[in-house]
Amino acid sequence: MALGTVGTPRTADASTGARTSPSPAAPPPPYEPRFDAGRVCLDLLATAHPGERLGSVEALRAWIAGSGLVPAGTPLAAAGPTWPAAFRELRADLDRLVRAELAGRTADTALARINAVALGAPPAPWAERADDGSLRRRLHTPPGCAALLCAVARDAVELLTDPAARARLRQCEGDNCPLVYLDTSRGRRRRWCSSEVCGNRERVARHRRRAALAHP
Repeated sequence: MALGTVGTPRTADASTGARTSPSPAAPPPPYEPRFDAGRVCLDLLATAHPGERLGSVEALRAWIAGSGLVPAGTPLAAAGPTWPAAFRELRADLDRLVRAELAGRTADTALARINAVALGAPPAPWAERADDGSLRRRLHTPPGCAALLCAVARDAVELLTDPAARARLRQCEGDNCPLVYLDTSRGRRRRWCSSEVCGNRERVARHRRRAALAHP
């Protein structure tokens, strides 16, 4: 009896008896972007958890549009294969700096890189008259990668140099969740990056612990 390639088991075809190789497993669906951290720079940090959310140009376009970096409907035709890596590089520096600030440490190399990115020119806004006579925001020219990175870096600089905003930075209390968010809740009592995600997991775990205690 013939054997298939090592590591690729074969199954029998009921109609012919022939041995056939199964279809390769479909890749897991991409993680949907989240925009609940309170600032665009923190939303960028969230794209690394629980898996890579900026693994393609299409995913990056969706994140840029959803983050509010550009007005709705802005074409991003210039986005190319180098863009995701550039955003991931800025994300790594932001992660080092934000976590250092939360821990009372310094991350001067990351800070220098973010400052350098922030020196660029962000996308220039442009007011355009809509058909109903109202004004709507557009961009004067199609945004390039450097301009969009600049906007994110400037948001981080503004956040971390604003004492009131800086005091609202929190790391999620969910198990194994590294996300950082801006706590704007009443009383500053927000504990999770998302009540629907980590908060719900905590409530389920709490219920299971109570049930286990009630029924040993």
